[in-house]
Amino acid sequence: METAICGRLALAPTTLFNSISGDKHSVSKGPCVNNRGVLMTMSTYAALGKGGGVLDKPIIEKTTPGRESEFDLRKSKKMAPPYRVILHNDNFNKREYVVQVLMKVIPGMTVDNAVNIMQEAHINGLAVVIVCAQADAEQHCMQLRGNGLLSSVEPDGGGC
Repeated sequence: METAICGRLALAPTTLFNSISGDKHSVSKGPCVNNRGVLMTMSTYAALGKGGGVLDKPIIEKTTPGRESEFDLRKSKKMAPPYRVILHNDNFNKREYVVQVLMKVIPGMTVDNAVNIMQEAHINGLAVVIVCAQADAEQHCMQLRGNGLLSSVEPDGGGC
């Protein structure tokens, strides 16, 4: 179990852990006069009250100049504008084959969703297969085309 502690830490009744400039792990006896806080973690053992804890060295995430952190990369990926993969009706492929290709190409596609998309394309002339990032949309479109289906990619305007 780890506990984050800010400020001073009592190690024994007369001993306190303090942060003093230039010394990360200073221990002083008697009353504490320094009010500066320090953030540290303390690993405690299962038997609380029997024995002390072990102070862990704080972990500081460092980023290289010109390189984004993992959080920034995830944030920018989520902010990418969405694109639609459109399935167009054709008179060449059987309905069962279209359902099979949709389930093979699109991750997480269920039989029910594939049938609904196929029916919508058959009746209305086109259907939205998936909305995703541009690179993924283009890959799905190429895979659908590679299996003989007519498909296209367009930006998702959020409208009908």
